[in-house]
Amino acid sequence: MLVTQIFRQKKAHRIVTIGPETTVAEAANILKEEHIGALMVTGDDGALAGIISERDIVRAIPEYGGELFDLAVGRLMTRPVVTCSPKGLVHQIMKTMTANHFRHMPVLEDGKLIGMISIGDVVKSRVDELEDEEAHMRNFIAGVE
Repeated sequence: MLVTQIFRQKKAHRIVTIGPETTVAEAANILKEEHIGALMVTGDDGALAGIISERDIVRAIPEYGGELFDLAVGRLMTRPVVTCSPKGLVHQIMKTMTANHFRHMPVLEDGKLIGMISIGDVVKSRVDELEDEEAHMRNFIAGVE
């Protein structure tokens, strides 16, 4: 399965971005309102500059305390960002996400940001594939196909 197939199956894959000057408080509010776990950070030119996740924010609390929420996300964001292509194979992306311990991966096409997939999207697509394979095998064994 390819990333483009995940996009087709998702109800929506709206691109939500913020600038590096956005405060952590603003970013946390956007995460809450959008019901998402990470935001892509883009520069003035629209190019992907970094990514900030709920996990990044939580891990920064011991270091910054109450001042954290006034910081610009540019100070906390992960960079460089590991990305994938819409033609990327889902099983390879799953391996990359698992090996690197992250749950969100921006998708770039010709250097342009076109969306993001989550580990939840990847797992769901794999489960769907396995269920389809099981159904085909059952039908084959039963002589239905």
